[in-house]
Amino acid sequence: MTPGLLIILSGPSGTGKGTVCNILLKNSQSLYFSISMTTRPPRPEEKDGINYYFVTEKEFKELIEADAFLEWAKVYGYYYGTPRRNVEMKLAEGKDVLLEIDTQGAKKIKSNYSQGIYIFLLPPSLQELRRRIEDRGTENLEKIQERFSASSQEISEVNYYNYLTVNDLPERAAQQIKSIIEAEKCKVSRNRGLIDRLRKGEHINVHDIPFYR
Repeated sequence: MTPGLLIILSGPSGTGKGTVCNILLKNSQSLYFSISMTTRPPRPEEKDGINYYFVTEKEFKELIEADAFLEWAKVYGYYYGTPRRNVEMKLAEGKDVLLEIDTQGAKKIKSNYSQGIYIFLLPPSLQELRRRIEDRGTENLEKIQERFSASSQEISEVNYYNYLTVNDLPERAAQQIKSIIEAEKCKVSRNRGLIDRLRKGEHINVHDIPFYR
């Protein structure tokens, strides 16, 4: 079985990564979203096991010791990590796995998984980014400034990624990411088996490309 694609989406806090991911998942039956784990308290609208797995710092550190994370990082004073088992299992089953993670985590994964698809989501402007962070209404002014300053720094990490898109309209950004995934699935390097089959005299068609499965 052809392994699935690992798709990593990063971007500064406030760029709307969660919204774009939700649109992608709604429009794709074959895309598996890897739920991250965090020690951050849930926001009012967030649910355990849907938005994040919310755990204590003690529990998180025990999982670090057990090598249970594909990557982990401490961001804004809280731990975030990608549970390893589900990701590796889904990829082996041929499922495409979508990760929404920060730039620290993405770099850790890239050091071990360079064949992943690394996509960076940009805001349309820094002013809009600040407005989105403020509109959450979940943090005080000091925390807002901390997040905004860190977000501006994160934008410089874009050079570690393969692709970028701008989230001016979430539907348009999601469509661009969908097109990136489709193009990746049509790469010669991912379809050498089809070429071998053709040389052997077998009939192949467009639906043999993984994108159509």
